[in-house]
Amino acid sequence: MKTITDFTSSTDSKEWHTITDAVMGGVSKSNFEITTDNIGLFSGYVSLKNNGGFAMVKHHTTAYCKDFTTICITLKGDGKAYQIRIKENTATKHWFIAPFTTNGDWQTIEIKLSNMYAMFRGNKVDIPNFNGDNINEIAFLIGNKKAEDFKLELKSIALK
Repeated sequence: MKTITDFTSSTDSKEWHTITDAVMGGVSKSNFEITTDNIGLFSGYVSLKNNGGFAMVKHHTTAYCKDFTTICITLKGDGKAYQIRIKENTATKHWFIAPFTTNGDWQTIEIKLSNMYAMFRGNKVDIPNFNGDNINEIAFLIGNKKAEDFKLELKSIALK
C-alpha cells in the first residue's frame, strides 16, 4: 500500500478546494475541513435551483501509480452515491471517474484504476479508461440529481 493522504496534522485543508455549481449559476454550498480526529470532512447542500446540482472537493497531488492497480478510500458516508475522480494531467479537461455508494458506516472502497472511465461535464468521453503512470489531481463529487444535504468523511486514500 502507498498512502496518498491520511489527513494527519501534516495535511493542510487549504490544499483541498471546493467547487460547486455556483460556477454556472447554481446555489449549492460545500465545505471541506480536517477535523481534530484527522478526518477530511466534505459536507454541504446540493441544490437544483438555477440548473445546479453538484458539489466537488479536489486536491492536487503527486502519486506515482504505475506499480499499483487499485485506489483504496477509507471513508464514512451518509448512504448517498458519490464519484471519485482522478487526473493524470491537471491541464486536461476530462476526469477519470468511478461512482460508489456509501453505507453509513466506515468502509474501504476499492476501485481498479483501469475501470475508471473518462467524463467531461457529465458526458462520457470516447477514450480508453485510465492507464496513466501518475495521479496529479484527485476529487470527490456528489451530484445525484436531487436536492440534498451530504456528509462524506475521509480517513485515507491509498494505492495498492
